[in-house]
Amino acid sequence: MTGIEKKAARPFLAKGALAALVLSAAAAVFWQSPARSAEDAVVIPPPAMDEKAASGSETAIFAGGCFWGVQGVFQHVKGVSKAVSGYTGGSADNAVYEVVGTGRTGHAESVEITYDPSKITYGQLLQVYFSVAHNPTQLNYQGPDSGTQYRSTIFAENDEQKKVAESYIAQLDKAKVFGKPIVTTLETGKTFYPAEDYHQDFLTLNPTYPYIVYNDLPKIENLKSLFPKLYSEKPVLVLASSKS
Repeated sequence: MTGIEKKAARPFLAKGALAALVLSAAAAVFWQSPARSAEDAVVIPPPAMDEKAASGSETAIFAGGCFWGVQGVFQHVKGVSKAVSGYTGGSADNAVYEVVGTGRTGHAESVEITYDPSKITYGQLLQVYFSVAHNPTQLNYQGPDSGTQYRSTIFAENDEQKKVAESYIAQLDKAKVFGKPIVTTLETGKTFYPAEDYHQDFLTLNPTYPYIVYNDLPKIENLKSLFPKLYSEKPVLVLASSKS
């Protein structure tokens, strides 16, 4: 996504006539750009290897293009109690949107997912990630967004997650379900840094924003269609939980 589109989304710009002009300009830029099709979902088999069933709470961190859509998808998945947009892969001192956007910090726009493994497994999260949340065959870009900050990356939290992810990637590549090799990378030992508040819950709070309408709302419909048993109509929102 271009800088003007994201900057136009900031809440402190969403006040008054100036905000209206900025948002209108951003929308005009978007709609006048060359047409791009939203990514289609791909039906894929579940992972042959998965984590062992457990109780309690675990986290998973996925990156796959702009975090607005990835967060929006996982906020509608049953068993997920929180999905936070943020930055992973770089250091704390430059985990700021404007700096990450240069593509020189090592970060990827990512989403930290807190989930109950007794209700949904890590492997099931991966199935949603690969089939609905993004296109894992696009190297250092995703749809209209380009740069290493939009790379497809799984930030494994432990050895078990790493093994499950490696096994699943090999399984999907062997089955040739995407037609192209998966370029998703695996990174370990990286810290997640939450993004600014104006990026949280963006899909839910801005359902008519042109980028969301074209690129991300179809992902929610695909989730509902392909994974009806996992789909939750009511999203788990970051800002709502922080105020409760």
